[in-house]
Amino acid sequence: MKAAWEITAGWESLDRGSDEERACFAALGIRAHSIWLTEGNDAIVNRLRQEPYLSAYDLAEWLAWNWWRLRWEPRSMADGWDFSHRVTSIGGGYIWPDLTIFSDGERTVLLSRATPERPQTPFRYINQVAPVISALDFERGVDDFVTRVIERLDAMGIRDSNLARIWRDVQEERVDPEQGRRRKIEALMGVDPDESDPDVIERVLADAGRLGLGAMEELAADVGSSGGVREVFSADQLTEHARRNGFAAAFGDAVQLAGAVTTPARAQLPAWQLGAEAAKALRTQERLGCDAIDDAVLAALMGVRAEALTKTNADAVLTISFALKQGAGDDRVLLRSRYATGRRFELARLLGDRLLGKAGDALYPATRSTTYRQKAQRAFAAELLSPFDEVTAMLDGDYSAENQQEVAEHFKVSEMTIRTQLVNHRVLDRDELESGEFALAA
Repeated sequence: MKAAWEITAGWESLDRGSDEERACFAALGIRAHSIWLTEGNDAIVNRLRQEPYLSAYDLAEWLAWNWWRLRWEPRSMADGWDFSHRVTSIGGGYIWPDLTIFSDGERTVLLSRATPERPQTPFRYINQVAPVISALDFERGVDDFVTRVIERLDAMGIRDSNLARIWRDVQEERVDPEQGRRRKIEALMGVDPDESDPDVIERVLADAGRLGLGAMEELAADVGSSGGVREVFSADQLTEHARRNGFAAAFGDAVQLAGAVTTPARAQLPAWQLGAEAAKALRTQERLGCDAIDDAVLAALMGVRAEALTKTNADAVLTISFALKQGAGDDRVLLRSRYATGRRFELARLLGDRLLGKAGDALYPATRSTTYRQKAQRAFAAELLSPFDEVTAMLDGDYSAENQQEVAEHFKVSEMTIRTQLVNHRVLDRDELESGEFALAA
């Protein structure tokens, strides 16, 4: 069976550079779902080439050094993010493909951009595509390529290279559960191995015992998406914020899905589809029909009073919304937005997270990051509050901004929610999304 993606290397000769570079100079190709991401115009021989001449050693070293961030860190606008995710950052005098690699934790995107045509440029990449593979397939592809490069170095008499040392460390960390958890949290926070404050990592892991590891990882990813401007909230901070600014809830009285949503493995399913299917199942189960859900009904689904959707707290300055399960009738919900449509959307996100998340977790966070979990939340909220079939029926082929606004007002959601629904279902092009956050989340 053909691999979902692979990096090919046909060894060539080179008479300059370091020993490692000469040994691993190659006709290098990157292919995903039968599409060559390295295909381009070779001006020297005046023909298309799928495998340009590059340094396999440099690429393998870059992949090994950035392995944890490539595997776990979602897309971000933070300063410096490109250096760990964009292949052009390798440099070394080579013309690298404009390929950006990022993951939502379950699925990995290989975003390839065509390079501009410039005079005197010997090679120009031509494919502008964004194939998606499972994160596990990404791991397998990197494992295979790096192993072959190290074997090539050994065959050429080059042992104990920097690549071999980095890769040995990465492999040891991957099979050590404790060390792997630390590396994953660092990556989600947007920092390289051992570049974070060890006290912060230990505190996050300690809080995971109270709130759930998955929830704390989501908070770490939120910090990463901010470029480190925000901090990872502690369990004590969240508990205090919930007490002061949150609303009382009783999650024991909240709705439950009678049966699990039947879908393929998450790695095979876009997050928006998982969220949308869960929302459809809930609407069917609760006989909510296809019209707008009023505040009282929405609040009751989450086990909170409707005032949570209408009353804001001027002292609340958090950058996230969350639901905190404390038991003994003392559950809390805190919503970030000061706008009615925003609070409805956030509460629906928290409801979706509780229904789709792990039953044992105590914290259900809605953040601004683009992990699989956050994208599934957004899609759940969009479908629950504004069912796609009814949205398209009301639009009736008129996708103008004015018509979208009318539909948004009908369902008590933002215009961005309607646009995101249309983009996710391929009615509109992704370029129609004007907000960076939602464009990355779809």
